[in-house]
Amino acid sequence: MTDDVDGRIDTSVAHAARRYDYWLGGKDNFAVDRESGDRIAALYPWTPMWARENRAFLARAVEHLAGEAGIRQFLDIGTGLPTADNTHEVAQRVAPEARVLYVDNDPLVMVHARALLDGSSAGRTEYLEADFLRPEEILAAPELSRVLDLAEPVALMLVALVHLIPDTQNPLAHARTLLDALPSGSYLVISHGTADFMTADALADVPEFQRMATFQMRSRAEIMPFFAGTELVEPGLVCITDWRSSLPPEQRPDPSHVGCYGAVGRKP
Repeated sequence: MTDDVDGRIDTSVAHAARRYDYWLGGKDNFAVDRESGDRIAALYPWTPMWARENRAFLARAVEHLAGEAGIRQFLDIGTGLPTADNTHEVAQRVAPEARVLYVDNDPLVMVHARALLDGSSAGRTEYLEADFLRPEEILAAPELSRVLDLAEPVALMLVALVHLIPDTQNPLAHARTLLDALPSGSYLVISHGTADFMTADALADVPEFQRMATFQMRSRAEIMPFFAGTELVEPGLVCITDWRSSLPPEQRPDPSHVGCYGAVGRKP
C-alpha cells in the first residue's frame, strides 16, 4: 500500500465497507471497525447474518442478469471489500465475456480490489475510486468508457449502498442520474435496510442503530421511488431472503432477523 493511500485511510473512524467485511468473516478491517461491528451486533445480534444474506442476494441477482436477462455489463457502485462471489466472479461464471466496473470511495477498497479481483480473460474488470454522491464524475470517468458501452444495456448495482446515504444528501436524485444515463434494457439492483419487518421490541432500538451505523432505514414506500420508471422483475420488492431463493420458505431466515428489502428493476 502506498504512502499516498495510507494517508487517505482513517483508521480512527469505522467505515461501512470494512465493518461489512468484518461481519462476513474477512480480515481487511481495523480495530475501530470491529468495535463498531460488535456494538451494532450487540444491539441486533442477527446483523452478521444480514451481511451473509445480502451477499447471497447479490449473487442470485447477478446470476439472473447474466443468465436469463443476458446482461453483459455491470456498474457496481459501493463495491465494498472483495470477498467470495464478487459481482464479476458470478457474472463471468455465467458469461465469461461479461464486463464489470467497480466503484467505491474508500481507497482501501480500491487497493484490495486491484490486488485481488482478477476477471476472466474473455471479459474485463476495472476499478474506479469515485463517490456515488457525484454521479456525473462516475459517468464521465475514462475508466467507465474503457469498460462499459452505454449504448448497450448495463446493470446498475446499488447493493447495500443507498441506506448509507441520508435523505439530506438526496440519494434518489443521484440514483436517477445514473439510471437515466443507461439505455433501454438496463437494470437496477438495490438492497436496502428496513424496519418494516421488525418486532415492536426491536423497533425501539432503531434510532440507536441508525446513529451507530450511520444508516437510514427506509420503508417499502420510501424505497419504491428508486425503481420508478422500471419494471420490477418477479417477485418484486421483497425481503432479500425471498428474492428467487432456492430454499423453501420454511428454511429461510425470519425476515425480522434480516430487515432488508431487495429488488431488480428493468428499464423499458
